[in-house]
Amino acid sequence: MRTALRTAVATALLTGLALTPVVATATAFAADGPAATAESTGTLVRTETLADGTVVKVYKLGKAWFRAEGFVRGESIGAIEANGRPAAGNDNGRFMVLTEDGRIFSWQGNYAQPTRSGTYRLADGTLVQLDRQDTRTGIQLIDRGKGLGYTYVTPGEIRRVFYMAKSAVVVMEADGGLSAYIAGGAKQATPEYLGPGIVTPKPTPTPTPAPKPAPPAKVLSGPTSLGPCTVTEVIESGYGGGWTVVLTNDLEKGPKAVLKDAKGKVLQSVDRAHPGPTGLGMKIDRPRTSTARFGQHTNGGDTAPYQWNDFPKLPKDCGRKPASTATPAPATGTGTGTGTQGGQTTVVPKGGVAAGAETGTVEQGNDTALTAAGAGAALVVAGLGLATLRRRAAARG
Repeated sequence: MRTALRTAVATALLTGLALTPVVATATAFAADGPAATAESTGTLVRTETLADGTVVKVYKLGKAWFRAEGFVRGESIGAIEANGRPAAGNDNGRFMVLTEDGRIFSWQGNYAQPTRSGTYRLADGTLVQLDRQDTRTGIQLIDRGKGLGYTYVTPGEIRRVFYMAKSAVVVMEADGGLSAYIAGGAKQATPEYLGPGIVTPKPTPTPTPAPKPAPPAKVLSGPTSLGPCTVTEVIESGYGGGWTVVLTNDLEKGPKAVLKDAKGKVLQSVDRAHPGPTGLGMKIDRPRTSTARFGQHTNGGDTAPYQWNDFPKLPKDCGRKPASTATPAPATGTGTGTGTQGGQTTVVPKGGVAAGAETGTVEQGNDTALTAAGAGAALVVAGLGLATLRRRAAARG
């Protein structure tokens, strides 16, 4: 089988070649026919090494007459001659085309063994039509939906037919096998069957580019502060004619846009609760966010792109409560002498309990000293309080 792609020569070698088919008879590699005779050796003009490692020697035999002989590991695999017209050779799936001015096209693979007549598409988009009959097979190029005329290969008489069209070099064997090489093409592929008869693929529709966004409308005045958390500005209307749009941004009520005519008459409006779009093409995008923007159609109508303007920004400190500057009231207690330590207040009582003043009565502030003291400390404090009450009662008695 003729498989696997191997490309060889440089690009743009087909310029100026006609679209006429070339019938190859006794010009072939050794696998397909006899090599050239010794008398046609000619003058060696260059030696090329193809991508698959094949070495090709090109000889000039005369005007518009060249011969190319291929070698693999030093052994000849045959030769082809182009005398006044190109010639093609096939050595077990290794194709080579020699032109009458000495140029070479060589590739391996890109081969299809068709089993049915019909249209085939090559990797560059070129279309050819194959006609398979019992005794012969023909091929023709398709141009703008019309065939340019068949050329047939007859087994035992004509070995192969090949075309040079645009950037494609097409070879058809006697059994209808097709192979094609796209000169200079990054994409190489086996001919693709499209269907019976002449099939003209529909061109791939060119996607319509998205319209460019319209620039924002011109700001006529503002932004102007109407209060601590309300800002407004005036922009041009996309409808022209002196119409304007008043954009208002309010912390509590949100964004609002009012369309006015040249005399100041209100025509339409959109706001957070009713963001549009309206009949005149007004709408608010992201109406419940801090990045709301106003859109309006231009004079182009519904198909025209929207003009977008951001609503004026609120002040940065809008809605914030001012920080408290009040001086905290001093701590208060009972008794004549007071002192503060780490959030605790010690009260020194009067009278006969002065001797126990170093213990006193402890009021807990932000500290947790009493809790840390445990149950014993709580009992001592309770005992001292009871003793104090008894002494005061005795003194009154």
